[in-house]
Amino acid sequence: MLFQSIEFLIFLPIVFLLYWFVFKRLKYQNLLVLVASYIFYGWWDWRFLILIAITSGFSYLSGILIEKFESNPKKTKWISASNIILNLLILCVFKYFNFFVGSFVQLFNAFGIHLDWASASIILPVGISFYTFQALSYTIDVYRKKIEPTRAAIAFFAYISFFPQLVAGPIERSTNLLPQFQKERTFTYENGADGLRQMLWGFFKKIVIADQCAKYVDVVFADYASQNGSTLLLAVFLFSIQIYADFSGYSDIAIGTAKLFGIKLMRNFNNPYFSRDIAEFWRRWHISLTTWFRDYVYIPLGGSRVSKAKIVRNTFIIFLLSGLWHGANWTFIVWGAYHAILFLPLILLGKNRKYITNIAENQWFPNLKELLRMLLTFILVALGWIFFRSATISEAFAFIQNIFNPTVTDSVLLVKGLNINILLIFILIMALFEWFNRNREFGFEISKLNIVVRHVLYWASLFAIIFYIAENESFIYFQF
Repeated sequence: MLFQSIEFLIFLPIVFLLYWFVFKRLKYQNLLVLVASYIFYGWWDWRFLILIAITSGFSYLSGILIEKFESNPKKTKWISASNIILNLLILCVFKYFNFFVGSFVQLFNAFGIHLDWASASIILPVGISFYTFQALSYTIDVYRKKIEPTRAAIAFFAYISFFPQLVAGPIERSTNLLPQFQKERTFTYENGADGLRQMLWGFFKKIVIADQCAKYVDVVFADYASQNGSTLLLAVFLFSIQIYADFSGYSDIAIGTAKLFGIKLMRNFNNPYFSRDIAEFWRRWHISLTTWFRDYVYIPLGGSRVSKAKIVRNTFIIFLLSGLWHGANWTFIVWGAYHAILFLPLILLGKNRKYITNIAENQWFPNLKELLRMLLTFILVALGWIFFRSATISEAFAFIQNIFNPTVTDSVLLVKGLNINILLIFILIMALFEWFNRNREFGFEISKLNIVVRHVLYWASLFAIIFYIAENESFIYFQF
């Protein structure tokens, strides 16, 4: 079920009313969330429910068994490891099986050994990477004694499948989300209004900006070889905006929706394109994933408290894993390696935490040095997005090569049904809202403005969303 679909616009108010006015007791609210989440997820394909139920069931059982054998460290280690391996095995089979086997066959072919292989027809379940990592965090946290294992099965299954963030995050930690399903929740007008504002902002970014950018990006990337340099350059810029507006827009809708049910989800984006170096960008981009890899992979490997050689190793491991997490394609792995190379000098020189406050703190605008740093960081990130968007590595390099030719000053391609000037104005509007609200949770946090101004902005945004809405557009990150 898509957030921008008619089905969801009917589904959400029904669940909301039942949640607060019918199922008032905690256990019934959790049961409703669980049933609603399974309906929401099964709307794509009911077979997906089998996998999420298996992941939830074994992760729930692992917590109970770890507690039962807590006096035997060897057993608890094997229990946690078994559940982690099981969940990763499910993820690998459904997401990476064809990729690994295909790469294996290509390697043999390169040495003159020809193997016959027909790709298996395996459906990739929506959001499997997200809920798998959420389940893993519970087992690891229980093993590390950061959270008490729960015996409330309904609350736990609701934690894994909570529909606002089920298919594209934020990837929640058991220490944050699970306790919220184990205590009474109350509705407040302020929290509800704030949630609706954040949802409105998310829909604006997704439908008015990301989906319109996609119209241009899809045309250009599909036929990049025949396009001039200026068109390719504009497509790279628009894809950079598209992937941010799409994914952060989803996160805003998810976080805002959760607020309607008295649940607080972690922030997933913090104005990443206002970053002054790559390290700051990764503290602000897909925060739930980057901190997951930091806490569950990077730090256990020794983090940056080891030798220089191991720091290099650890940095490449987390960025390559991050690339592979995004998709079963070598382009994603190259994208991860590219960011590792950009990140390494900062961490080796101890400058990876140079920028931990917002740019232009307590000022209206950045100074020239900050502006140039922000521009350079955006260019480096945008260059990496070419590999992320391309079908193959060779296509990505050809795309880059075609940008830097004499046609880079030619007129850009015009795409039927898309007014580039209006789109650029909307992108500027989004950037301005996020810039002036960069110290707040989201760009449309305008509750302190004059009531007339606020409502003009609300209705203008709503009309723009209705004007541009298209039900056939999905979120980019659903494929991950």
